[in-house]
Amino acid sequence: MTVMKIGIIGAGAWGTALAQVAAANGDPVLLWAFEDEVVQAVNDTHCNSIYLPDNLLSPVIQATSDLSDLSTCDALLVVTPAQHLGAILGQAPVGDKPLILCSKGIEAGTQRLMSEVASDVHPDAPIAVLSGPTFAHEVAAGLPTAVTLACTDMALGEAIATRLARPQFRPYLSDDVIGAEIGGAIKNVLAIGCGVVEGAGLGQNARAALISRGFAEMTRFGLARGARVETLAGLSGLGDLVLTCSSVNSRNFSFGKGLGEGRAVAQLLADRRSIAEGAFTAPVLQAAARQAGVDMPITDAVCALLSGALSAPEVVDALLARPLRKEHVH
Repeated sequence: MTVMKIGIIGAGAWGTALAQVAAANGDPVLLWAFEDEVVQAVNDTHCNSIYLPDNLLSPVIQATSDLSDLSTCDALLVVTPAQHLGAILGQAPVGDKPLILCSKGIEAGTQRLMSEVASDVHPDAPIAVLSGPTFAHEVAAGLPTAVTLACTDMALGEAIATRLARPQFRPYLSDDVIGAEIGGAIKNVLAIGCGVVEGAGLGQNARAALISRGFAEMTRFGLARGARVETLAGLSGLGDLVLTCSSVNSRNFSFGKGLGEGRAVAQLLADRRSIAEGAFTAPVLQAAARQAGVDMPITDAVCALLSGALSAPEVVDALLARPLRKEHVH
């Protein structure tokens, strides 16, 4: 039986962790990195010293900085920052290779989901989405993890799931690509809000309330875009939301925590090697929600904080001053 050779576009922490998963059975994996020093470190020392320094990588993982080298791969996992996905894919030798999208966000300016961006750039490529509650360092260390793998072609989805599945890495199949993407994008914005709650010292009750009401926002927007409720309540929606909103290991939560402590947006973004995607997704999500007539007060509050229109205490006061309403409004 021929093994599906996996290529990975993006050698940040998550891309490197997925390379480790794909290489766990000794099957070769090709990892594309933008930085030459990452390529050298992976090939010479089997370590991504910049983005995932504490994990020794499988020796069957080879790194390259030349996208054309990916032409030898059978399927590509795309793990680039969301706002750069289209540009990088435009340079990649894709053709009709399956693209498994692992980036979470909505494209600025176009409001396209990552699957829409990828399909526009490579219309012959089958699309799948891998999303769920995943901290990269835990996945790389082999700790138990479950994810959603969404693909409209279920036979292809089963082949990809079989290739990536490990005893400690369990993909659950879905055909709701839109739902899997929306959960992953919106949870980043909500995690910033939860980080603000933590940084401002507002307590665990407030964070639990924000997660719950944030999930309501996610559900309203998801249904408006054609997602299914069960997908949003699954690993790629609620599962990812709970994880990302509960730990400083989350880039977005940590970013929000800094805002809640009174630090400036520009300072926090400049300090980070890894990207808090929610900071870029929030204004795009806000615009898309308004166009769809979807009420998203937490998203609005995060946007007001990011733009400097309101301070963290003012954002909290504005949310608490909203009129009382029924919990479930359809």
